[in-house]
Amino acid sequence: MMKIGIMGGTFNPIHMAHLILAQSALEQLGLDKVLFMPSKRPPHKCNEIITEDWHREKMVELAIKDNPYFELSRVELTREGTTYTADTLQELTIQNPDVTYYFIMGADSLFQMESWWEPQVIFRLAHIVAAVRGNETRQELRDQAELLSSKYGAFIHILNTPYLDIASHDLRNMAGKGCSIRYYVPDAVCDYIMEHHLFSGKGQK
Repeated sequence: MMKIGIMGGTFNPIHMAHLILAQSALEQLGLDKVLFMPSKRPPHKCNEIITEDWHREKMVELAIKDNPYFELSRVELTREGTTYTADTLQELTIQNPDVTYYFIMGADSLFQMESWWEPQVIFRLAHIVAAVRGNETRQELRDQAELLSSKYGAFIHILNTPYLDIASHDLRNMAGKGCSIRYYVPDAVCDYIMEHHLFSGKGQK
């Protein structure tokens, strides 16, 4: 069976930590490829203003264009309504029954997963791949993984990857204040943000 990773998020904007996390998962778990899957309207951000889909999609395309193992997926962008990971995995599994999916996330998401829509479906249809992010220690991450494995029969993999404290909302704030975000994001993404005045209040939001 093919092993395909899923890197989800609003990618508003996509940044280096996303790319490093995906590359680590690809190498450490022997994945065949990683799908970068921009969310249209995630439930935890329903009240936020999110940059238009086509801008976020283009930034992902620019960020991953040089990596043959990274691929853009529009599965969630083309679905109307709130974006739920469980629905996405059910759709993908029906379309590709001979693929094992690996859902990649930071540790903060692993600690929140039980509050997600139908977490038992997510654990049944995909392996979970987590990396330390934020204030959680690696031992706390292992403890949470053991708890979810015991409770849901989940398959959870802990990545050995450096912690990079980069958050998209911080980058938006920096860009809005006229500060450079170069080296936080790929050069092509930085140039695109400046060209279209994203996050600056001078153009598209």
